[in-house]
Amino acid sequence: MNKYSMFLKNKLILRLSIGILAMVSVFACKSIEAPVMPEMEPLPETFLDIEDSASIGDISWEEFFNDPNLVSLIETGLENNLDILTALERIEIARSQYRITKGQMYPTLNGMVRYRSGDIRPNLFSGTINGDRNVVNRTENNFIGFQSTWEIDIWGKVKNRKEADYEKFLATGMGRHLVVTDMVAEISRIYYQLLGLDIQLETINRNIEYQEMALELIKIQKMAGRATELAVQQFSAQLLSTKSLSYEKQQEIIETENRLNFIIGRFPQPIERASSLLEIKLPYGMEAGLPSDMLLRRPDIRQAEHELRASNFNVEAARKEFLPSLSLTPYVGLNDESLPAALEMPGGLTIGILGGLTAPIFAQNRIRSGYDQSIASNKIALYNYQKRILDGYQEVSSKLQRVGNLRNIYSLRDEETAVLLNAVSTANELFRGGYATYLEVITAQSRVLEAELDKTNTRIEMFLTVVDLYRALGGGWK
Repeated sequence: MNKYSMFLKNKLILRLSIGILAMVSVFACKSIEAPVMPEMEPLPETFLDIEDSASIGDISWEEFFNDPNLVSLIETGLENNLDILTALERIEIARSQYRITKGQMYPTLNGMVRYRSGDIRPNLFSGTINGDRNVVNRTENNFIGFQSTWEIDIWGKVKNRKEADYEKFLATGMGRHLVVTDMVAEISRIYYQLLGLDIQLETINRNIEYQEMALELIKIQKMAGRATELAVQQFSAQLLSTKSLSYEKQQEIIETENRLNFIIGRFPQPIERASSLLEIKLPYGMEAGLPSDMLLRRPDIRQAEHELRASNFNVEAARKEFLPSLSLTPYVGLNDESLPAALEMPGGLTIGILGGLTAPIFAQNRIRSGYDQSIASNKIALYNYQKRILDGYQEVSSKLQRVGNLRNIYSLRDEETAVLLNAVSTANELFRGGYATYLEVITAQSRVLEAELDKTNTRIEMFLTVVDLYRALGGGWK
């Protein structure tokens, strides 16, 4: 075959290849239309028909809580909390992955040393009738130099992957903010619970003193013949029950302190705190702002948004897997049958470039499966985003209503406690005068203790609900 025939043959092969790739590209473009995603439910314009643009979520946690002891605990938690430290490492992993993907957009340069040796048989089936074969030639080839590889991003596939990894990186940053928000809320919740337990312990110990006085009174009444041994036993049993309740409350305080120490990343030790929950005012008002602002503040919603964007880019990258890819491989180096000869300039210098256009002809099913998976993942990301928005809206609405109801409950229980305290005094006076039984005195003392503990629980719930509302509005991470 002469050179002209070889040229025509190569030209024909090139045309056929281009035609096949063009057909593959056209077929791929027609068969991979962009997926239709479900529509999202529109977000309400207000919370509970309250048109107020101000929100406590915009306030920093240092200003919101305004308690030096609590602020100090939160600062310690931000430095030592293991979940936050873990979230920081996840950010570094995502940043590294983004750098890797970003680097795929640029050529790579590799040093190369190559040695080839083998036999050349022009035609294994040639020869004479007598069985003679072509002479086997020994060949050697040596190359030392540099080679670069670069996939040209014709369709933007590599760019889509880069954007997807960048959104994942941003999502991990929001994930850290979410951990911070939850930690700030959890520390403050436990702190207020601890203050409430202190009040309850004081209440129990104060009632122990009242019950001890009542026991001494009933003993005197027995000596005077106005009470029985049964009455003494009943008062004694009540006192013992209240004392055991005191020890239970002390243990609950210890466990609460230990839980708080664990969250802030230190071993068990006493927690410095305010003197009383009754002396602390509820942090700020209950301004919730607009639901649209909540989307910008809540880190879990913003995290889901970045994950959705990353999923969108992944779908686009998966669509473009059907299309041909173009790669270039330039090289420069020294090449010859022997390395000493190659090193003799300029005869051994070799400069060239290789190009390749490839299309996935026989991998359509595999690529289609990957594309279908990316669409399913995209829908999951969308549903997760919608779920986060619904959860945030209902959480804010519920907490707003709960704060108002708890205030009313606390006011009523405060009045109830005052009435029952008067009832205890009345029962004692009537008992001394012989107009009330010892059981009425015991009942009055038990009810006032329960009422005081319930009142404190309600105040604790008020503080916890305010903290939950602050977290639900996205406060605590800035």
